[in-house]
Amino acid sequence: IFIMPAYHEIRAVYDRDSITVYQAYNKNIAQLAIQHQKFVSPFSFQRMTWIKPSFLWLMGRSNWASKSGQEYILAIRIKRDFWEKALTLSEHTDPILSRQKNGMLWLQSFENAQVHVQWDPERNLNSVFLVHRSIQIGISRFLIQEFNDEAILSIEDITPLVRKMAKFRHDGQYKHAEKLLPKERIYPLNDALKKHLRMV
Repeated sequence: IFIMPAYHEIRAVYDRDSITVYQAYNKNIAQLAIQHQKFVSPFSFQRMTWIKPSFLWLMGRSNWASKSGQEYILAIRIKRDFWEKALTLSEHTDPILSRQKNGMLWLQSFENAQVHVQWDPERNLNSVFLVHRSIQIGISRFLIQEFNDEAILSIEDITPLVRKMAKFRHDGQYKHAEKLLPKERIYPLNDALKKHLRMV
């Protein structure tokens, strides 16, 4: 039975201790991150870095690792404790979703937040926008060192997998590509976080 996903819903690959998020980088940043199993220069620690648990969302954004500067796709396993801490510290990029009902209060909260949350249309295997949303979170320079030094459990280069799937798509063999998709499922959150993220 097909069940329509909720409008705001976190879907991810996760286990008891970790959740996998995805990022796209150029060759230099990606290969050093894979080698060191954390980010090192020229990765910038002075700007916000956005992490996404939706594989297909990033595929749409990076055009299947073909956009300039996004040719390498990394699957980053991070601690669930950090992920949920980041969600707790977050402010929405959309003021309508914020707990702050006053626009100026939202702006102040947004500018001071250690984490930004954004809900974007999910994509399908054809990179078509879907109705329901997927989450991405932006980790600010105030939290990025903790993300890098304490939260990351592993960094895997999944670019070969992405290119294989991209070729299947190019050849119209979508069923073959679909079999290679990460097995994402609904990520469980407590009621307070669901309310904060506008998932209820």
